[in-house]
Amino acid sequence: WTNGTLSGKICNPLEWRLFIDSSKISLKAVLLQNGNVYPSVPIAIAHTFHMKEKYENMSLLLQTVNYSKYEWKICGDLNVIGILLAMQNGFTKFCCFLCEWDSRAKQKHYEVRQWPLRDAFIPGERSVKHKPLVKKANILLPPLHSELGLMKNFVKALKNGKGFLYLKEKFPRISEGKLKEGILIGPQIREVMQDKKFDDVLEKAARQCVLILWEM
Repeated sequence: WTNGTLSGKICNPLEWRLFIDSSKISLKAVLLQNGNVYPSVPIAIAHTFHMKEKYENMSLLLQTVNYSKYEWKICGDLNVIGILLAMQNGFTKFCCFLCEWDSRAKQKHYEVRQWPLRDAFIPGERSVKHKPLVKKANILLPPLHSELGLMKNFVKALKNGKGFLYLKEKFPRISEGKLKEGILIGPQIREVMQDKKFDDVLEKAARQCVLILWEM
């Protein structure tokens, strides 16, 4: 990707999204084409070693790729999204970037279903630490991370019931410790979704939960 062109062909930034992720030793950015017509495009100048997910490093990365010019939609895990929107890390009171859900109002967690939308990111208010690096409208929710998180909580809730024992037999290579923590990868989740026998062995309450989960 050079000055809005890919291999000499002019590309529309609206047809691409910027994926940002990091490991223990590197911070990287990759352009993904929305229709998957083109392969992913690693941005060489945005692949750095020995840089962690920090506000200052994210700011430098966006400046390096000239984000203010293209303003791609951005996808990443929730930690990346939180940093881009300048939110505080850790167990904060207002940890959601979509609404003003109060993590410490435990008595309301199962009573209040609609929380006020977060319409502003003001430094020093509502767990916002700095000035946001990107617009909230340019953030895409990470579907894979959401799927993994929901499935993880569901499997952990099965404990040692019939559904858990069925998964234990279905995936004998997964240790019991990992399975109890609900650690499954994408292909395994899709395999479970297509397995009709899994729905049959579940109890009524668990079956209702899994039907809602599959719809999501």
